[in-house]
Amino acid sequence: MEKGSFMLAIFWAVPVVACIALFFAWTFYRNMMAEDAGNGRMQAIAGHVRRGAIAYLLQQYRVVGIVFLLVAALLALLSFGFDLQNRWLPFAFLTGGFFSGLAGFFGMQTATQASSRTAQAASKSINQGLKVAFRSGAVMGLTVVGLALLDYSFWFYVLNRYVHIPEAVKMSVITGIMVTFGMGVSLQALFARVGGGIFTKAADVGADLVGKVEKGIPEDDPRNPATIADNVGDNVGDVAGMGADLYESFYSSILAAAALGAIAFSGMGTTLQAKAVLLPVLIGACGTLLSIFGIYTVRTGEKADTSALLRSLGKGINWSGILIAIFVFGLSRWLNFPNYLGLWGAIVVGLITGVVIGKSSEYYTSQAYRPTQNVAEQCATGVAPVIIAGMGLGMVSTAIPVLSVVVGTMCAYTLASGFDFGQVNMGLYGIGISAVGMLSTIAITLATDAYGPIADNAGGNAEMSGLGASVRERTDALDSLGNTTAATGKGFAIGSAALTALALLASYVEGVRMCLLRSGLKVIHLGTRVVELSSASLRDFMTYFEVHVLNPKLILGLFIGSMLSFVFCGLTMNAVGRAAAKMVNEVRRQFREIKGILDGSAEPDYGECVRISTSAAQREMIFPALIALGAPILVGLFLGVPGVLGLLSGSLSTGFVLAIFMANSGGCWDNAKKFIEEGQHGGKGSSAHHAAVIGDTVGDPFKDTAGPSLNILLKLMTIVSIVAVGITVNYHLM
Repeated sequence: MEKGSFMLAIFWAVPVVACIALFFAWTFYRNMMAEDAGNGRMQAIAGHVRRGAIAYLLQQYRVVGIVFLLVAALLALLSFGFDLQNRWLPFAFLTGGFFSGLAGFFGMQTATQASSRTAQAASKSINQGLKVAFRSGAVMGLTVVGLALLDYSFWFYVLNRYVHIPEAVKMSVITGIMVTFGMGVSLQALFARVGGGIFTKAADVGADLVGKVEKGIPEDDPRNPATIADNVGDNVGDVAGMGADLYESFYSSILAAAALGAIAFSGMGTTLQAKAVLLPVLIGACGTLLSIFGIYTVRTGEKADTSALLRSLGKGINWSGILIAIFVFGLSRWLNFPNYLGLWGAIVVGLITGVVIGKSSEYYTSQAYRPTQNVAEQCATGVAPVIIAGMGLGMVSTAIPVLSVVVGTMCAYTLASGFDFGQVNMGLYGIGISAVGMLSTIAITLATDAYGPIADNAGGNAEMSGLGASVRERTDALDSLGNTTAATGKGFAIGSAALTALALLASYVEGVRMCLLRSGLKVIHLGTRVVELSSASLRDFMTYFEVHVLNPKLILGLFIGSMLSFVFCGLTMNAVGRAAAKMVNEVRRQFREIKGILDGSAEPDYGECVRISTSAAQREMIFPALIALGAPILVGLFLGVPGVLGLLSGSLSTGFVLAIFMANSGGCWDNAKKFIEEGQHGGKGSSAHHAAVIGDTVGDPFKDTAGPSLNILLKLMTIVSIVAVGITVNYHLM
C-alpha cells in the first residue's frame, strides 16, 4: 500500500479504534477505582485475593515466558533449515503471546479491585452493583479487542512496508505470513485456560467438599482455608483465562478471514483484493465501537430477579448486534464488492449463529429455565441421579449449537459464493467473515463473561465481611446471573472456534500450495491431466494429495484427531483431580490441627492453599500444551498432508461437540446448586443440597478447565500445522 492511498487511509481507522477502545477501558477502570471500596475488612479480603491472583499470574508468566523463548528460538532455527513460511514468525509469536498475557493481566487487576466495590455498591442497590461489576468486566472486553487490533495493525503495516514483492501477489503473501502469527496467541491462551482452570477448580472442589459437605459451613465462609484460593481462582481462570481465550478467537478469526479474502479475490485486481483483506479487521473495529454503545445501555431496576438481570445484559448485546448488522451493510456497500449483499448476508449469519448458540447455552444452564430445574429436582433422590441427569442434559444440549453451526456455515458459504457452489474460494471467504461477524460483539460479550467472577467475588467478600442478609441476597442474584453469562460466553467461544478452525483448514491447503511453488514444482499430474501449479484449484490439490475417505492416511488422521480431544480432556480432568485431592487433604489438616478455626478464634492458613493450587497449575499445564504443539508435526511426518487434514477434521468435529457437552453439563450442575440454595427442595444444608454440591464439583473441571480449553486446542493445532507445513511437504517430497 503506497503512502496516501485510499486503502491505507481506511487501514488507519483500525489502530484509531484500538486506541478508542483502550481509552474507554481506562475510563471504566478509573471510574471503578473512584467507587467506595467498603470498610477495612472488605478491603483486606480483596487485598488477599488480589495479591494471590497477581502472585499466581507472575509465576505463570515466568514459566510461560521460558517456554515462549525456547519455542521462538526453535522457530528461528528451523526457519533456516526448513520452509516455515517466513522469518517474521519468531517475533510475531512473542508479540502475540505478550499482548494476550497483558490483556489478561489488566483484566484480572481490574476484577480484583472491583470485588469489594461491587459488594459495597450492592449494599445501596442491585442496579449499582450491576453497573460496577459489568463496567469493570468491560475493561477486560475493551482491553482484549484494543490490544488485538493494535497487534494486528502493527504487523500488517510492517509487512506492507518491508516485504518487497510484486504488488500482484503482495496481499496473498502477507496474509499467508500473518496466519501463522496466531500461534503465540493460541499457545498463551492454552496456558492461561488450562493453568487457570486447574488452579480455580482445585480450590473450588476443596472448598466445597470439606467446607460445605463435611463441615456444613456456608460458601465463601472465612473459616474455610480454601476460600481465598477459590476467589483467586475465579480471577485467574474466568477473567485472565477467558480473556486470553477470546483474544485468541478474535485475532485468529481475523487472520483466517483475511487470508481467505486474499485467495478468493486473487486475480480481480489489487484494490478489490486489498478491500477483501481489510474487511474482516474493519468489521472487528466497527463492532468494537458499537459494543461501547451497548455497554452504556446495561442497567436494571431495584426489584430485578435473575430473569430481569439477564434481559438487561441481553439488551446491551442485542443493541450492539443490530447496529453492527446495519453498519456492516453500509461498509460492504461502500467498499463496492461485486457481491456485497452476499458478503453482508454471511456476516449477519455469523451474528445470528452466535446469538442462537448463546441462547441455547442460556436455556440449558440458567436456573430460570426447566432443564436446570429438572436437574435440581433429581438432587432430592441422591448423587447418582444428579450426575446422570446433568450428563444427559449436556449431551442433548449439543444439538442446537451443532445444527446452528452447520446451517450457519452452509448459509455463509452459499451467500458469499452467490449460490454458485463451484466458487469454493469465495464460499470459504464467506465462512471466514461469518466467524468474524460472530465475534464482532466480543467487547460486550466478554464484558458479560468477566462480570461473572467479579459478582462471585463480591458475594464472597460480602459473606466474609459479615454484611447484611439483604446485601448477600443482591450479590447472590448477581452471582447467579454470572453463572449463566459464563456458560453463554463459553458456548460463544466454542462456536466461534468451529467456524474459525474451518477457515484455517482452507488456509492450510493454501500453505501447501505455496510450499509446492517454492519447492520449484511447476505442474501436478492428476491422472491423465497435467495442471499448472499456479492455477490449480482447491479440488485439484485434494485430488493430488488423495484427500478422500478411501485413503487410509486420512482415516487414521481422523481417528487420531478424535482421540486427542478425549486424551486432552482426560489429562486436564485428572490434573484437577490430583490438585483437588491435595487441597482436600490440606483443608482437612487445617481444620484438624489449627484449633479455633470453626469458632472463629483462629485464622486459617490461606496462603498454603493458594500455594497448592499454584504449584499444581504450573506443573500440570505443560504436557497438554506439548500435545497440541507436537501432534500436527508428528502426524505430518508419518501420514503427510492427508493425515494432517484428517487430524484437524477429527479434532474439530469431535472437540467441538465434546466442548459444548462439557460446558453445558458443568453450567447446569452449578446453577442447579444455586437454585437449591435459594430455598428450593429443602435449601442449604439439606440432603438435596449435598447432592447438588457433589454434582457441582464434578461439573467444575467440565465447564472451567477441560471444555473451554478444547476450543483453543482446535485452533492451535491448525495453526501449528500451517507453521509446519513446509516440514510436512518437504519431507514427503524428498
